[in-house]
Parts: sequence; C-alpha cells; structure tokens
Amino acid sequence: MEVLHRTYSAPSISVLQASTFESPKKEKRTQRRWRAKGYGKDSKTTLQVPSCTSSDSIRLHASNPNLSTVDLPNDKCCSENTDSPSDASKLQEEFYHVANNLHSTLKSAFSIITTERGKLKQTLDCEAGQPPSAQMIGLKNALASKQDSIDGSRPLVHQASNESRNSITESLSEFFDAQEVLLSASSSENEASDDESYISDISDNISVDNLSNEVESCVQNGSPQPFRRRFCLPAPGPDTSNISLWNILRNNIGKDLSKVAMPVQLNEPLNTLQRLCEELEYSELLDTAAETQDPFQRMVYIATFAISAYASSYYRAGSKPFNPVLGETYECERKDKGFRCIAEQVSHHPPISACHTESENFVFWQDMRWKNKFWGKSMEIVPVGTTHVILPKFGDHYEWNKITSCIHNILSGQRWIEHYGEISIRNSNSDICQCKVTFIKAKYWNSDVNGVEGTITDGNGKVVQRLFGKWHEGVYCGVPPSANCVWRPNPMPNDFEQYYGFTKFALELNELDPVTKLLLPPTDTRFRQDQRLLEEGNVELAEEQKQRIEHLQRERRRVLEENNMTHQPRFFRKSSEDTWVSKQTYWDLRKDPGFANLDNPVLW
Repeated sequence: MEVLHRTYSAPSISVLQASTFESPKKEKRTQRRWRAKGYGKDSKTTLQVPSCTSSDSIRLHASNPNLSTVDLPNDKCCSENTDSPSDASKLQEEFYHVANNLHSTLKSAFSIITTERGKLKQTLDCEAGQPPSAQMIGLKNALASKQDSIDGSRPLVHQASNESRNSITESLSEFFDAQEVLLSASSSENEASDDESYISDISDNISVDNLSNEVESCVQNGSPQPFRRRFCLPAPGPDTSNISLWNILRNNIGKDLSKVAMPVQLNEPLNTLQRLCEELEYSELLDTAAETQDPFQRMVYIATFAISAYASSYYRAGSKPFNPVLGETYECERKDKGFRCIAEQVSHHPPISACHTESENFVFWQDMRWKNKFWGKSMEIVPVGTTHVILPKFGDHYEWNKITSCIHNILSGQRWIEHYGEISIRNSNSDICQCKVTFIKAKYWNSDVNGVEGTITDGNGKVVQRLFGKWHEGVYCGVPPSANCVWRPNPMPNDFEQYYGFTKFALELNELDPVTKLLLPPTDTRFRQDQRLLEEGNVELAEEQKQRIEHLQRERRRVLEENNMTHQPRFFRKSSEDTWVSKQTYWDLRKDPGFANLDNPVLW
C-alpha cells in the first residue's frame, strides 16, 4: 500500500486486522481508499504499525504513519476495510466543520475586541487634557478587576512559546493558543495564508495591560497630566498613485527643483524647519558625550550623533517637506529631552534655514541650504552648510559638513533613498583627534546598502577608534566580532507606512499643545493652514491654502523690491564667517512681553 494522503484529522481505529488473507480474483471491487492503485491479484502487502502503538487503541495523527507491504491471503474479505474508512471520512468532515466554525467565531470576536480597543484608545487620547470623569475612573477599576479575574482562571491549555506569553496578554494569548491548536490539527494542504498573517499581526501593543497603563497615566494622584503626546496623526497620508511626476518634472531635468511648484499630495505634514529640529531625535548622544572624559570616546558619540540624523529618512522617500516661507519660524521645547530649539527661514532665494538649540550639556546650531537636481530617474539633494556643536564643559567646538542624498525611482517603482559622501568632523578648539565618516554608495554588484565606515585618528594620523554599521540600523565601535554597539534607532510606530513613515519623534513635531499655543508667535509653522489641513487629510483645501500662501509670499517680495528693501530675519543674524547665528532674543521676547503683545508679520 502507498502512503496515505494527509487528512484534516485522523480517525481512531479500534482494531487493526493482523491476520493475512488473499484477495478475490474476479470480485467487483469497492472503494480503494485504503489500498494501493497497483494492487493486483497476487500482490502481497504488509501493514506495519509502530511498536509504541497498542492494538487496543490505535490513532493515526495528522502526519500519517508508514505503511509498507504485508501478506494478504484469500481467507478473508476486505469488507471491514472498505466500510470503516467511509465512516471515518464522515467523522473527519463533521469535526472539520465544527473546528472551522469555532475558529471563525473566535477570529471575529478578536477583531471586534481589537476595533473597540482602538476606539477607546482614541477617546482617551482626545480627553487626555481633561479632568478624569467618573466613567474613566470606573473603567480603570473595571479593567484592573477584569485582569485579576483573567489571571485567576485560564480554561485553555497554553501551547504558545515563552516569547508569545511575554509579548501578548494572558487573555488574548488564550485565543492565540486555541487558534494555534486548530491550525496544527488541520491539513497542511488547507492551511490558509490569511490565518498565518493574521497571527503574525498580533503585536505587543495589543495588550490589556498597555491599555490599563494608558488610563492610569491620565490619572495620577487624582489630577490629570498637563499634556500627553500623540502616538499617530489625525489621518493617514493621501494616495499619490494618480499623480504623474513625469508631467511635472520633464521640463526641469538638471534644474533646481526648489523653484518648481509641486502638488500638496507629494508633501508630508512637516516642513524644512521641523526637519532641522528632527536631527535632535537622538540628542542623548550629545548628553553622553558631554559626560565623557576621554576625548576620543567623545568623538565617537559626536560622530554617531551625526550619523543618527539620517536614520529618520529611511521610510520617507515617498514625500517631501513643505518649503518654509520667508520669515516663518518654528519652536520646539522638549523638557523630557532637556533642550529647546528655534528655527527660522532667513532667506528665500537662495532658500536658507537656520536653527539654534540650547541645553545644559550642549549648544547645537546650523544653517542649511539645499540644491535639488532631477536626473530623469533620480533626484539629488545636495546640502550646503555647516553643523556646529559646543560642549561647554570641555570647551569643545565640533564642526562637520552634510552629505548628498539621492532619491531613486522617482517616476516608477518603489522609491528609496540613499546617502553617500564623506563627513569630516573636527574640533576647532583642539587638534587632539579628528574623525572621517564615509557613507558608502550602493553598487550594482553589491547588495549591501546604507553602510557607514569611520575612523577616529589622533594628531599624528594614527587610527584610535573605528566605527561601522548602517545609518538606518545602528553604529558599532571597534573591530568585529568584539565591537560595541553605540547606537540603534528607536522602533517605528504602528502603521508607520500609512503615516508618511514618521518616527515617534516626527509625529510629535507638528503637535500643537493648547498651553504652548498661547505663547507661540503667529509665524510658527504649526499655525500654517495648508500643512495642518494635509495632516488632517483634507487634501483639496490644503492645496488651495498652499497656493494662497505662496501668492502672499510673492506679493510681499514684490513690495520689498518696489521699495528697495530687503528682508531682515527676526531671530538670526549673519556672522562674520557668513553663517547665520541666533540673536539670543527669542526666549526673552516669548517671556516678556510675549509675542501676543508684539507686532508680527502676516504670513498666511
């Protein structure tokens, strides 16, 4: 007999005939379910059962046992062998239908619970700034008591791994285990890929514990927290599949694209000023450098910070930031990270953005201008400017340049971004050490992309430290395999692909705190209507506002030219080294008399 085909679940056969018999020669045969196709008149086959299986109760599992040849003499017929499989087949089908119905019911119930949980989270986030209501406190207590009851009784036998138990709450893992049992009992020929992907989508965030913690974070000592940062945007990014970039760019090959008007759908709800501030996402590297005595190790953290500024761009090749209008400003005060940052658009032609950041441990500033060039299939962004970091504790003043970025597959295919070039970092107040970091350009014959390599040398050019890694995955110091990890990027938020590929820090940059809103100047980016409307998913109105704001900027420029006047930045000035530095007046004016009591330009 040949090996049986796999079934949904195997029948239990109480008695297996051990005697041999010879098949009839001219008898009309019934179903050949349990016999080989090539079974003949004188063929002899043997059915062997593993020794661990008793003759009293034999059960075939979903993976069928080996069936080899045995003698079948003619003293008995095969009637029992043809009837038993038919009954077993009916039993299999009934069991499969019951299991399938149960699986569908559990899956539907889990989907409903997940949806309701998402709605509840959204409600909690919207009411984060309001005093806790009696319903909120009652919900928190109900969740806590429910969790205790779940922990006390677990009717199902858990078969999930330890990793699953750690990442999923006990109540949800019960459903996970039940689904896993059903899948293992079914035939491999009928495994549904949808079920597999459904299970893989269960993440750490689907947790009653997390929800309870979020409710608890809203209420502390009976009073609400002053402000909680959001975890997602109000609306996902728009569909850009219907936009033909070729019609927009075909007449601008080799030109600077900063002067080319783009549809608002191609933008992300952040602008260039906010992108400058976004480079401080991993400012803790500068804090660590400020506490490090060894100058070579300090350079390791400075170089890693310079590399980390590119990490957020990995998932952002599909959109571009808004271009700030002349005089536009942005403020970012992060008490949790210990810094406060201001930025201003100080020039329109050429477009120049300047920013200045203060902290107890460091001072960070830069002025940056970009040249964009379209080459048919790709677009290059070439930055011009210098980044500065001062560590007051040691008197160090670090300076470095930016590298070229290139977006591939502009017109068709999956867009992806690449950075290449060499960053040279030096301490202008000391020649103890220097650093060079190379962003390796991708090659057709090499699948390794996004690689970085760096060396830190002393005053004589001797290599003291080596850096390597990938700018979107992490940076290591030393020589493999004994190298130490200096930095890794933070995990991405849920559904980040739908929300412009933003990191958690990027999601918070355009957030408008109701308290801070009263202190900001009206020129702050967060008051810009087109950017806010795009964030909220209103693309049509965002496009109208974008055109209106650009028209107002052209009108202001015309007035200045007619009166032989030039724009004077409000919070930055040009230094003797032809760089833009802060006037150190922003925070004083914010405090006294306050921007609401000053004359402010109307930008939108």
